[in-house]
Amino acid sequence: MSVTRRIFTAGAATIPLVGSGLPVARAQTTAQDAPLIGNNAGADPLDLATDAYIYGYPLVTMELTRRVLTNVAAPEGKNAPMGQFANLREYPDAKFRAVTAPNADTLYSSAFVDLGKEPHLLSIPDEDGRYFLMPMLSAWTNIFAVPGKRTTGTGPQTYFIAGPGWSGSVPPGAKLIQAPTNLIWILGRTYCTGTPEDYKAVHALQDQYRLIPASAAGRSYTPPAGRVDPSVDTKTAVREQVNRLDATAYFNLLASLMKDNPPSLADGVAVAKMASLGIVPGRPFDPAGQPPAAREAIERAPREAVPRIMGHLKATGQHVNGWTFTTDGGDYGKDYLQRALVTAVGLGCNLPQDAVYPLTTVDAAGRRLNGASKYVMRFPAGELPPVDGFWSLTMYDADYFFVDNPINRYSVSPRDSLKANPDGSVDLFIQTESPGAQRESNWLPAPKGPFVLMLRTYWPKDAVLNGSWAPPPVTRSTSATL
Repeated sequence: MSVTRRIFTAGAATIPLVGSGLPVARAQTTAQDAPLIGNNAGADPLDLATDAYIYGYPLVTMELTRRVLTNVAAPEGKNAPMGQFANLREYPDAKFRAVTAPNADTLYSSAFVDLGKEPHLLSIPDEDGRYFLMPMLSAWTNIFAVPGKRTTGTGPQTYFIAGPGWSGSVPPGAKLIQAPTNLIWILGRTYCTGTPEDYKAVHALQDQYRLIPASAAGRSYTPPAGRVDPSVDTKTAVREQVNRLDATAYFNLLASLMKDNPPSLADGVAVAKMASLGIVPGRPFDPAGQPPAAREAIERAPREAVPRIMGHLKATGQHVNGWTFTTDGGDYGKDYLQRALVTAVGLGCNLPQDAVYPLTTVDAAGRRLNGASKYVMRFPAGELPPVDGFWSLTMYDADYFFVDNPINRYSVSPRDSLKANPDGSVDLFIQTESPGAQRESNWLPAPKGPFVLMLRTYWPKDAVLNGSWAPPPVTRSTSATL
């Protein structure tokens, strides 16, 4: 997600556009076809193992996310069986832990799809001008297509989504989207003000989002019941589950997943380096066959890689007024560290043209944001975030989850009927306690400890994308206690 949940999502997509403006991923190859470039015999085993962990972090995270979100017999809340939509009917709350950095501006329509057996058809109803988008992520978290108001308009539309090895004819009236991996994640978002009336209107649209196997086209179709696996941990946050995996379990899962979700041909060097450690797509991984130095390095890899991934937050992008911006999100090329970081703190982030998310953890003086203090974020007159969609300021705790608060407000935006100052400027009050009845419309509740702020700008204008506009600093008030 930039700007971030992107912190990161200001990156311009490099995927070629075809047809009606939908990105289509380039064909990918199996690891066996990837060129083995260079001789890794003299490379530091710890560097190789750490790089391999970082490279595979998105694929492993996507798989564990899939397991958690599809481990139900029928759609229920944020969960749904494979190939079916889970439609969130209201904004997530502070108990939501399935995805880091969730939003409270749109209602999610989420579906994991296995294209390995056959293509699927996605039907979208007439949105009647409402903002929506249906980004599709590969198993490596790259966005390869994004139907939505910005790209395809809000009229009714149907897509034929096929896997990387598919060939054949497309049904009449449907547009082909060929995915780079067999596992994909459709993470749809439909704007909603959160009022009872608007919830009802969006629910009616969600009920018409239809996803069916291609073989069911033209006939009545009832999705089969999903399989519930009691061994799947549905309570622990996915990021924690990934980070807890020991090296052998992690790399074994990675090797298995790469068989049906092949690395890009452009990733040949990374694939070759992994192969030098015995991490090969489709083959069981056994570190026992490696030299002692390599075995030790493999065992240490998670402890080395996770801090490196999270530490990249300080180094990525540009830094303006305490906010972090980057132009890399949704489509990462060979920037595997950036891809891993976005996976960790903003899984499911959009392309920058759809959403840019500035992120900050510090105030204007560089001090760590903490609910023990009170803060103000002032937008001068006429300088609210420039967007063609909408914007909001979201509060997260130090782990990028919503913060429990007495008014159940997780973000503040124009839909809260923000009050302007006499000079036209707008102040947002960021603090634990209410700033008073007269200012409560502009209040974003904070936790008592450290927190993170993310400014969401959906369908940002050029001023956001080119950096000529930046969020104002978060200023600690004079009544601060720290």
